[in-house]
Amino acid sequence: MCGIVGALVFDGSPFQVSEPYITRMRDTMAHRGPDGAGAWTSPDGRVGLGHRRLSIIDLSDAANQPMGNEDGSVQVVFNGEIYNHTEIRRELEARGGHVWRTDHSDTEVIVHAFEEWGIECVHRFRGMFAIGIWDGRSGELWLVRDRIGIKPLYYGVHDGRLVFASEIKALLEDPDQVRAVDEEAFFHYLSFLTTPAPMTLFAGICKLPNATWMRVRHDGAVEERRYWDAAADAEDLSGWSESDVVERLLEELRQSVRLRKIADVPVGVFLSGGIDSSTNAALFSEGEGGPVKTFSIGYEGEYGSYKNELHYARRMAQAVGADHHELLLTPRDLIDFLPRMVWLQDEPIADPVCVPVYYVSKLARENGVIVCQVGEGSDELFYGYPWWKTRLDLQRWHDTLPVPAFVKRAGLAALRAAGKDRGLPYEYLSRSARNERIFWGGAEAFTDTMKHRLLSPRLRERFAGRTSWEAVEPIWSRYRESAATPSRLGWMSYVDLNMRLPELLLMRVDKMSMGVSLEGRVPFLDHSFVEFAMGIPERMKIGDGHEFKRVLKKAVRGLIPDELIDRPKQGFGVPVYEWMFAELGDRARRELEEFCEQTDFLDRSEVLRLFDAGYQSEIWYLLNFALWWKRFVADG
Repeated sequence: MCGIVGALVFDGSPFQVSEPYITRMRDTMAHRGPDGAGAWTSPDGRVGLGHRRLSIIDLSDAANQPMGNEDGSVQVVFNGEIYNHTEIRRELEARGGHVWRTDHSDTEVIVHAFEEWGIECVHRFRGMFAIGIWDGRSGELWLVRDRIGIKPLYYGVHDGRLVFASEIKALLEDPDQVRAVDEEAFFHYLSFLTTPAPMTLFAGICKLPNATWMRVRHDGAVEERRYWDAAADAEDLSGWSESDVVERLLEELRQSVRLRKIADVPVGVFLSGGIDSSTNAALFSEGEGGPVKTFSIGYEGEYGSYKNELHYARRMAQAVGADHHELLLTPRDLIDFLPRMVWLQDEPIADPVCVPVYYVSKLARENGVIVCQVGEGSDELFYGYPWWKTRLDLQRWHDTLPVPAFVKRAGLAALRAAGKDRGLPYEYLSRSARNERIFWGGAEAFTDTMKHRLLSPRLRERFAGRTSWEAVEPIWSRYRESAATPSRLGWMSYVDLNMRLPELLLMRVDKMSMGVSLEGRVPFLDHSFVEFAMGIPERMKIGDGHEFKRVLKKAVRGLIPDELIDRPKQGFGVPVYEWMFAELGDRARRELEEFCEQTDFLDRSEVLRLFDAGYQSEIWYLLNFALWWKRFVADG
């Protein structure tokens, strides 16, 4: 787990890539790699690579990066883990023709796999990764992001060069990189709490989408291609019995957890006491010589919007004999963390769960653990969110009830006349009237009406008549083309696998855990497991009574205590609602009033109306943007 950076200068540009240029960008990410640093530049100054190392597999100096092949014609920087590197190395050794310098480095496997198979080698990798490969033989730079998007990879093209890095703050060290807001990305941020790839909130800086590689030629020509698709590559399980699916599910998950135990440093588990993290803890404990280390976060006091789950976590820790650690947070912890949170995020990740993820990562690192397994992905794959049922029902009604468009438009007019055009009923009816999907993803912030009213008059005019469906529609088109048997639930999983997970949930894990030099691993998002899960028929996942996580619960029954399986779902949350009524709310009002005075993005009166109307979560979304703008644009 590391931080990577690199630059390629195009033909005709006078710019030279120097080692100081690379190291200045590289060392903004020292938190991603405190165990070592390296840099490589070509003799002609046309290309350079840099690396910060968090040593996890093969701790020797021989495994340092950037790493080259035998003659130096291929150079690699890599962030992540290739869990099946031993098997790939064995195959490469059998084929012969490669000189190995390390004992068991997964980076060296990438180097020789690329030599052997070219970019097709990515299909052999099982893991999480962001990779930069310079092929001096062809004069091409390759950038690759893993199938799910667990690891980030950003890039900018300007002034005759392409620059890439694991974090945006590294790219901002390039003296020619402009610091300005991408207003279109901001428009979509207000809908999704994040920016859909390839956009970021920085004008001129993009992120490589999940499951994508990019080839950059020395003349500046760029080719981008998706190499994997969760729907197209899903298994066909239509003829399977439910009992066979349940048995295979546990087998696949057990293998995924086992692979994510591979490390030369201590590994632990984040434990909330829910089904997902409890399953991770139980499977991790199988075959262990000593107790697994588990880590949990709670809050001092009791809150109506969020109930502590620590007693459930303790119950699971006791069941597996874990070495259990926990920490209670206060509103002061959040306020004190805000400046560092904004800096670590690079661009707003408007999910308050960033706060407990940071502190539980810090807790783990302080107790000697370098790697932790986390539970992200299960809800999206196995119908784990109770509110998904409403969206499914609405989509079913839209698809099956022959309601004429003029009737829907009349309903919208009636809601507007009644002053009820800000809420979700109006939003969903609008989507239905435009014949769009009801479900746009599991992270939705402002309705379309609220968003347009929040925008400043200038932006309101610029985006008049537009909605964020334009960011979702390409994903919908891809799903229709790639899914063998499209379904409503399949679409919901698919869109979250292509937006909410890679750009929000997994980024909060990556940015917050790497902020304390800790690696997060995601067993439920092993790509082979995802291919299997996406092939499970909808009827098995839902059943007759819309049971949430139905097939997963059947698979883990007997593995974890029944009381954890059968309890109501809560989720990993933060009591932002109550905290907004205390010191955090006062801070948010001051920051947003100041932001509105200094910028032309938001309508000040509408922002203040949110405070008066008690929209606490929505205030958090805007506060994230305002603090980001102050740190990276105004003060940058």
